[in-house]
Amino acid sequence: MAEQRPMTEPPDVIAHFSEIEVKKPSDYIIQQIRDLISSGVLNPGDRLPSERILAERFGVGRGHVREAIKKLEFYGILRTLPQSGTVVASLGVVALEGLIANVIGLEKDDWESLIETRALLEIHAARLTASRATDPEIEALRKLHDTFVDQVNRGVDGLDEDMLFHLKIAELSKNAVLRSLVGLITPDILAQSSRMNTCRDGRSGEALGEHGEIMAAIGRRDPEDAEAAMRRHMSRTMALRLDRGERG
Repeated sequence: MAEQRPMTEPPDVIAHFSEIEVKKPSDYIIQQIRDLISSGVLNPGDRLPSERILAERFGVGRGHVREAIKKLEFYGILRTLPQSGTVVASLGVVALEGLIANVIGLEKDDWESLIETRALLEIHAARLTASRATDPEIEALRKLHDTFVDQVNRGVDGLDEDMLFHLKIAELSKNAVLRSLVGLITPDILAQSSRMNTCRDGRSGEALGEHGEIMAAIGRRDPEDAEAAMRRHMSRTMALRLDRGERG
């Protein structure tokens, strides 16, 4: 009987494999809209079916349809008009295709870019909120902070409450563009945080103290301190090792 040779693995075989990109339902919706524009089925000015009808057709929840439409609206690809619904923007097909390609490119996971962008936006949002928020608005923000405190003290990671606190600060900045930008990246921040299990190793407790400093500065209506407190919070997030998946 012939001698069997031991099986060996080429030393560089791993180089021939590539990362599998798992797309979200909203990615596929955006891609289908792009294909319909490219093929001429959808033209500038054409109206899209309602969210309900699209969700039924795609076989997904309305939230996924809403997410895709929101992103396409933000970049000027779709427009929602009173009494008319959502329509394709009045741009040329080439321009529309280019814009959608950019949106699809932004869908790829890039934690570092997300937190860098988040930091730039939220540091300024904290300063504006300290200057512009009314007493009732500051009280509403404080209640969100208290909910986060309660969740962490009960041993819950409080990720949703964490993000709601940041979203509220963006809202109270009274800057609609800034608020929209923060809202645009928040779903990706939440998804990445959940996937990376960023609430482990005591980060929730650290974030709790940092949130407290931000809340206190906004409560005093001190723009400089609010900006500095948010900067410290974001710097801590950005400094954490990505492989640990720490959270801000």
